[in-house]
Amino acid sequence: MTESVTEKVAASDSHGEAAVSRQSVYVYEAPVRIWHWVNALAIVILMVTGYFIGSPPPTLSGEASNHFLMGYIRFAHFAAGQVLAVGFLMRIYWAFVGNPHSRQIFYIPFWNGRFWKEWLHEIWWYSFMVKHPKKYIGHNPLAQFSMFFAVVLPTIFMITTGFALYAEGAGIDSWQYKLFGWVFSIWPNSQSVHTWHHLGMWVLVIFMIVHIYVAVREDIMSRQSIISSMISGERLFKDEEAE
Repeated sequence: MTESVTEKVAASDSHGEAAVSRQSVYVYEAPVRIWHWVNALAIVILMVTGYFIGSPPPTLSGEASNHFLMGYIRFAHFAAGQVLAVGFLMRIYWAFVGNPHSRQIFYIPFWNGRFWKEWLHEIWWYSFMVKHPKKYIGHNPLAQFSMFFAVVLPTIFMITTGFALYAEGAGIDSWQYKLFGWVFSIWPNSQSVHTWHHLGMWVLVIFMIVHIYVAVREDIMSRQSIISSMISGERLFKDEEAE
């Protein structure tokens, strides 16, 4: 369950020990932080190159043999895709061996009524309907919900469909086709796979825009570190400003 902070750091740490006297809590371990930034870079590269693969730039002047622009774009896309896939597998591994906060994005506690009550509170907070935010050591319930449905599931979908499309060029004897060729039993027309893969890109684009806005907003308004926490690993709880 997401741990909330009702006063300065009036909560428990991952081992259930009192943390009232602490101004900061170590939340995000180094592997999680490294994955976050490497994953963000890979996704940006995939977005840009994927867009140009779907909508190629105008024809360049001169002989075609003198240019390899689309080749470079496709190489960057494929390389970033493999970095994304390997990084995601390593992130899943760390969810098992890391601290409790490393597992938050991989599940939703549907059975927990308190989770949904606090989830609703976050909706009101982001909608400017309440004045005072709750503070959390890890992800707040809405962030946990969003990360699962807008990052984890779309990333699995994009890796699966991406390797399936790559398998078309690699051939039916490739390991990519053996692992992901089943995608074409769902969408026999590969153009449909291209379309869904392209739509998945826009899901991630929208999430990144919202994610950056929310992170900056929370850093300013909720009086707890958000952006710097993914650099240092420490969640800093700031003193409330006088009203």
